[in-house]
Amino acid sequence: MPIGFGGLGTSTGPSDRLLLGLTCLAILSLFYAFFVFRPRTKGGKTAPPIVTTSPVSSLPVVGTIIEFGKSPVKMVQRCYEDYGPVFTVPFFHKRLTFLIGPEAQEPFFKASDEVLSQNEVYGFMKPVFGPGIVYDASKKNRQVQFQSMAHGLRTARLKGYTAKIEKETRQFLETWGESGELDLFHALSELTILTSSRCLHGDDVRENLFKEVSELYHDLDKGLTPLTVFFPNAPTAVHKKRNAAREKMVELFSKVIKNRRDNPNVKHSDGTDILSVFMDTKYKDGTAITDEQVTGLLIALLFAGQHTSCITSTWTSLFILNNPGITKRIVEEQNGVFDSDPDAAVDYKMVNEDMPLLHNSMKEALRLCPPLILLIRQALKEVKVTAAGKNYTIPKGDMVLISPSVGMRIPEVFKEPNTFDPDRFGPGREEDKSSPFAYMGFGGGMHSCMGQNFAFVQVKTILSVLFREFELEMVSKTMPEIDYAAMVVGPKGDCRVRYKRRC
Repeated sequence: MPIGFGGLGTSTGPSDRLLLGLTCLAILSLFYAFFVFRPRTKGGKTAPPIVTTSPVSSLPVVGTIIEFGKSPVKMVQRCYEDYGPVFTVPFFHKRLTFLIGPEAQEPFFKASDEVLSQNEVYGFMKPVFGPGIVYDASKKNRQVQFQSMAHGLRTARLKGYTAKIEKETRQFLETWGESGELDLFHALSELTILTSSRCLHGDDVRENLFKEVSELYHDLDKGLTPLTVFFPNAPTAVHKKRNAAREKMVELFSKVIKNRRDNPNVKHSDGTDILSVFMDTKYKDGTAITDEQVTGLLIALLFAGQHTSCITSTWTSLFILNNPGITKRIVEEQNGVFDSDPDAAVDYKMVNEDMPLLHNSMKEALRLCPPLILLIRQALKEVKVTAAGKNYTIPKGDMVLISPSVGMRIPEVFKEPNTFDPDRFGPGREEDKSSPFAYMGFGGGMHSCMGQNFAFVQVKTILSVLFREFELEMVSKTMPEIDYAAMVVGPKGDCRVRYKRRC
């Protein structure tokens, strides 16, 4: 009797079960062949070499997928050493083509969106940011959104943000008392969102709604998981909380926007917050930005800045404390800046010009521990790459990736690349300038991070106050590991410090 749908009302004998087993085996074999051989067939003679073997497993493709899942950075490093600066890794039915090293990375940073596109790659952020925001927006609207962000982060506003960041930092450090022990990563994460809220959202939100905004942001953040990348709308508990948090965030900020517009004569903030900028944004066709889109842009900025700043401030602090000679020089640099007036307020000029060692320490922490270990684009057209004396053609449709974590630890570019050495960026060395795309702490090219100047001001202002107010030492004798399992890579392990307020 033939097998019915779902096996209802049927019976099967040994021959039927054998036939079913062979059929399933044949289907699985076809799928496996599809995954193994289809990615190999693209591209001509100049296509990058294909990586199909792995020390993890002898099965073609399966081994590299398992290896990638365990540690993308270690796999990319191995393939770079074995295959050179350009190589392709089949990943199920897709091809991941990696560009490693300044020369190979150049097309990645210089190509236009019509050649290497972000939209197809980062569409999984739509449920977090909302419809019509950044990667889900049309090209014209996205340009306007980016222009508004850039306007809100220009130098004139950064000068005002410095005082706000210092104020928040000093209020936060008052809660520490005279001495104690704490997890620096957790502490700086909390402080970072406080300073970001003051600068991005404005005084009315920071002072009246911060707790609610912080809790909603937490639910949004937890709703971004590895599963989200492939199935952004999977019916999981964290996705449901994420969706509810975004709806609540839109509702909350819509009330703030309405209150500001209905009461223009009331001082809601000093007008320098980025919420004020977004509220006045109009698209090129004259259409006003919606409250939901304003909220989405605020979420996008908070996502971009929160992880980068809190992770980078933590790594920078720990690397400094782990090197007593650097710690001594950092304190001397701060004392020199404030020698004539120890109680002087931090200003933009000080942060931007008078703290080169602190600045280079932050750059070095970003080089060693970039929060984003992979940057991704999709090739909408063939891409020509020249590296190590060879010419390659990346086929249309490939996912094209670079790895700041691997690319910024190449010994031919950065001497003793695994050593924390902020002086490598100083006069006479300037290793980051050996090539236009050697340093990728904030990306590069046409898509370099527009918030990098804000990040430098935010982190350096916080650390300037921290190192002047307290004597600090790490509890652990070793640096924490890098948490490569996280979506945005931070420290994993003991980040505790002992502190004592300076006299």
